[in-house]
Amino acid sequence: MADGDGWARCARGHQHWGRHGAAGMLIFHHHPERGPHVLLQQRSWWCNGALTWCLFGGGRKAGEDAISAALRETAEECTLDTGTLRLHGTSADDHGGWSYTAVIASADRMPPVHPASAETRRAMWVPLEKVSALRLFEPFALSWPRLATMMSRLVLVVDAANVVGSRADGWWHDRAGATARLRDELAVLAATGVSGLPDGVLGHDTSFPEIVLVVEGAARVVADTQVPGVRVVAAPGSGDDAIVDIVTAPAPDATYLVITADRALRDRVTAAGAHCTGPTWLLSKLPRTAAG
Repeated sequence: MADGDGWARCARGHQHWGRHGAAGMLIFHHHPERGPHVLLQQRSWWCNGALTWCLFGGGRKAGEDAISAALRETAEECTLDTGTLRLHGTSADDHGGWSYTAVIASADRMPPVHPASAETRRAMWVPLEKVSALRLFEPFALSWPRLATMMSRLVLVVDAANVVGSRADGWWHDRAGATARLRDELAVLAATGVSGLPDGVLGHDTSFPEIVLVVEGAARVVADTQVPGVRVVAAPGSGDDAIVDIVTAPAPDATYLVITADRALRDRVTAAGAHCTGPTWLLSKLPRTAAG
């Protein structure tokens, strides 16, 4: 028996598989013509919930984080190359003393996926609107309405001039230098993830966003040096116009969150369907702010 295999009882009195909790992969792909699809596993006849459909996943090993567990279990149970997935976030269902974490990731295509262990009867890419019509594994059926809203990539679009100007760190002496510091802090955030998203934005417990930093004026030179995790965009004219162009570009698989306190810009991006929050929220998430 592998480490972590076995039943556990939660504070609600329910039995769950996985002595140290469990995790699974919510893998989606947005097809340009056929819309969003999710990869599901049909459980084998001998498994708990025989022949029902659910996410690939299973019990966590002692000391194993949820993301590692979900990737490992998926690789053990099907032929999908998990190394090609793009991670977007996590969402935990905590039962008290036991939890299941869904790890949300996207695939850049929908390759044929086959069983790789006796736990999987078959695998299938299912259109989003057809998932609820399947015979679903009961725990997955209960969580599906919530998870179905999370198949999106979060894009943080940062109004550099507005955010830099919101903290008194001497930016007025060196606007480009202050903007470069912000860029480097955002790179750390992209790697470690961000929790506590504003209300109404996805619902991830932790999100791993794509970050776009829009610079203008004297700070345009910052775009000459790109860093992992942050795309620095030098606005050819108004930074506000560049931000509006980004959030209005066709991207059905993206959820945009614009960081600015500029009222006029907030009105423009929310009218385009993007979410918006102020610099205070972002600064509270940055490593520099956390360190005091």
